[in-house]
Amino acid sequence: MAPNIEKVNLAEKFAQIPDHWNPRIVGELNGQQVKLAKFSGPFEWHHHDHEDELFLVVKGKFDMEFRDKTVTVHPGEFLIVPRGVEHRPVANEEAEVLLFEPATTVNTGNLTDSDRTRRHLERL
Repeated sequence: MAPNIEKVNLAEKFAQIPDHWNPRIVGELNGQQVKLAKFSGPFEWHHHDHEDELFLVVKGKFDMEFRDKTVTVHPGEFLIVPRGVEHRPVANEEAEVLLFEPATTVNTGNLTDSDRTRRHLERL
């Protein structure tokens, strides 16, 4: 049986996301997941003990705050946050962001009791 191979239209997938800070899975490869999320406002300070994260801005922009600096990520740019580094994404206006990270990654990292923690993600 042939695998189901289909392209993903990011604009169509983002149009299906009505909320913020709630990632959806749009693809998987080699133990990694491709996720989409809309950012608005500040997230929580957190870190991931075992996973690196890639944030690619598709639309809008956001600031990635670190304890010693802030990096602004614009459309067409990405930022990799290494495991163990405390960070907080903040979007002053809505941003559409593609995340690429291991399937084991929980969005709030070390914050296991946050209202924003999502352990079981919807697939689009």
